[in-house]
Amino acid sequence: MENFILYEEIGRGSKTVVYKGRRKGTINFVAILCTEKCKRAEITNWVRLTHEIRHKNIVTFHEWYETSNHLWLVVELCTGGSLEMVITQDECLPEVVVREFGVDLVTGLHHIHNLGILFCDLTPGKILLEGPGTLKFSNFCLAKAEGENLEEFFALIGTEDGGGDSDENSRQNLKNRFRGTLSYIAPEVIEGSDFSIASDLWALGCLLYEMYSGRPPFFSKSVTELAEQILHEDPFPPTQQGSASLEPSSDFLNLVDSLLEKDPQKRLTWPKLLQHPFWKDAFIQIPSDTISSQETSSSRKKAELLEPGESEIQLECKSLPDIVLPRTENNQLNRSFKLENPEELRPKSAVDGESNESIFLLSSRPTPRTTTTVEINNAAAVLATNSAHTSSPSSSAKDKNICCSQQDIESKVKELIFLESDLIVTPVIDNPKIVKQPPVRFDVKTLHVPAHSADKLLILKEDDWNDFLHQVCQLTDSPEKSTGAARVKLNLLCYLCTVVGNKEVATKLISTQLFPVLLQQLRIAPNWDIRAKAARVIGLLALHTTELKETVPVIEAVTLLTELIRENFRNSKLKQCLLPTLGELLYLVANQEGKKEHPRECWALPSAAYTVLMRCLREGEERVVNHMAAKIVENVCSTFSSYAQGFITGEIGPILWYLFTHSTIDSLRITAVSDSGEELLHHLFKHQLCNKHLKVLLGSLLKNGFQHCATCKMKV
Repeated sequence: MENFILYEEIGRGSKTVVYKGRRKGTINFVAILCTEKCKRAEITNWVRLTHEIRHKNIVTFHEWYETSNHLWLVVELCTGGSLEMVITQDECLPEVVVREFGVDLVTGLHHIHNLGILFCDLTPGKILLEGPGTLKFSNFCLAKAEGENLEEFFALIGTEDGGGDSDENSRQNLKNRFRGTLSYIAPEVIEGSDFSIASDLWALGCLLYEMYSGRPPFFSKSVTELAEQILHEDPFPPTQQGSASLEPSSDFLNLVDSLLEKDPQKRLTWPKLLQHPFWKDAFIQIPSDTISSQETSSSRKKAELLEPGESEIQLECKSLPDIVLPRTENNQLNRSFKLENPEELRPKSAVDGESNESIFLLSSRPTPRTTTTVEINNAAAVLATNSAHTSSPSSSAKDKNICCSQQDIESKVKELIFLESDLIVTPVIDNPKIVKQPPVRFDVKTLHVPAHSADKLLILKEDDWNDFLHQVCQLTDSPEKSTGAARVKLNLLCYLCTVVGNKEVATKLISTQLFPVLLQQLRIAPNWDIRAKAARVIGLLALHTTELKETVPVIEAVTLLTELIRENFRNSKLKQCLLPTLGELLYLVANQEGKKEHPRECWALPSAAYTVLMRCLREGEERVVNHMAAKIVENVCSTFSSYAQGFITGEIGPILWYLFTHSTIDSLRITAVSDSGEELLHHLFKHQLCNKHLKVLLGSLLKNGFQHCATCKMKV
């Protein structure tokens, strides 16, 4: 996994987060799914069915990994979102687009069925769009081989992992999941029959119907009523809202009716489906029995061209004797997906055998720091040469010629202390390594301002922008005379959380009167939920702002947050709420210092802020509070600004070392030891140590951990 860089989050489920990623040394971007281990059986099923498939209409599997807490799945990146999102946004699609999308769906499903796989849970959310508009099948968690009992496979993986469902309710929930999404389930499956090719074709008919009309052919909030509709009622002919004069073609109606035939024996089959007139001869040019094999061959050639010089990306495991069988005479892949021994299919883990969670770091925001590339071996050789010559008093003349200047030594020591990963700054707010936050949502119906998206806000005319901003400030600053008024204000703050994630919007809003209004709510609001949400908006503004004007009262915000934390220091939940905002503001100020020739004195941070953070690092605090404070120190110190000097104290070294040696959380230990290296480097530059003291300090660090500096007795 160290071969990949992780960027922003692009999707989230109940137990899965999807990140955009990139393979190091290339411009090949991928999607990386981080999934809790309770979904091991589903992910293993996805891998064993798709790890060798290379097809233009199926999301390509690359690799998978296992760490202490998660499974990581590396697959092809699809930048166009899901078909479900497209239908939601457009409500209904023109018939020509339905035909174009349908060709991709039919081609991909035909290939899947030719391999002996049943998709079983074909829904719009599992169909992804590539940038140019190609539809791809994704999420094979509930797919299976024909004739296979998926429950037995899940039980095998669960038992082997030691994490099988022992609770009867959990087993029942899992059993219900095997039946798929009810709106797309064929009648025979509801009645108890097993999934088949015919049931997948029923789901295909549901997708075509929904793309055209904007809703599934059968819909009800009641599960019982929905099942009755599927079993006994015929769907209404597909129509488009607001387009009464635009009727679907007779070919389309015939195709949908043939796919939604309740009797699977009478339902449309593959030969007739491929020859249906609705496709306008899209499948006539290539014989249906060779579509899959030719697509597979061409896509494999593409995969080889993407990364020349590398072996084909595929699952690395001990052996897969039952996965692939030789090709038959008709050039089709004849496969058996039976897995009798789970050891045959295993994700990669750390090289040393330990699943270390901390090797996965998010590259969400680079620091402004730049460094000169220095070979580690050369730097080590210089230090070794210095050491040899200083040991001999008679070699002082040679020292002047051989020893590097103080500046060169400092530069090389800097390269020795820091790794490339230290150039990455991850946020404090909403950092999943520290604490997982639920997504923020707002209710459009109770939002008393226009629910503009971030993109819409950026193109508003000046008068419209001022009117919008005036409404927001007026509602935010309004008194909370009733519970309803408090809910309206809380909903507005939730809306602001969703739009300030845009850098341009955040940079624009932080310089307006909204920032003082938010500070006022943080100071006097009687409802602590509103205070917490106002603090979150301020933190997100600080996180995403790219330029800070001198008129923004950011130091007032730092002072207020510091006072609130000091007054409520025994309230751990409150500290967890306010510390991320304080950290983002401190980093924003420290980051902006390097962009200005003469930083204003109004940006002088209060000493109480440093004191509060030092208290949050100490033993006895909750680990989440420790982690937040350590991350703040790490981010501020990464800027090499004057503000980082506030953390150079005699006690911070032992505190960070204690966190590193006593914490059981890998990400906290990595943060603490990274802080220690940064503190060491700042101490080095602050005191301008001579070569002798540099070697003593480095030797002590490498040999005995953190020892006292030879010049000022500081423990580092």
